Amino acid sequence: MTAQEDLLRDYRAAFLRFLARREEFALTAGYQLGRTALAADRSLLDVVHVHHVVLAEVLRDGPADEVPELARAASGFLVEVLASYDMARRGPP
Repeated sequence: MTAQEDLLRDYRAAFLRFLARREEFALTAGYQLGRTALAADRSLLDVVHVHHVVLAEVLRDGPADEVPELARAASGFLVEVLASYDMARRGPP
């Protein structure tokens, strides 16, 4: 399995857990996923691409009337995943 496939697998699992419960611990898993991806030198573009692949799967398989809520949830999850990238870019305070 390639690093990109690993990221896709891990992202899908974390995002689906978040959608099922939408609790803080599930957002923390997204944050940890972002930290792991950053530490593994995965690019920001790789992470965003994987997010969109997984989101497209969820939207394709979900009810049309849930699309707005799924989009809001996906946005919040992505922000958590990318928080590490933002902190790394800003550097120490």
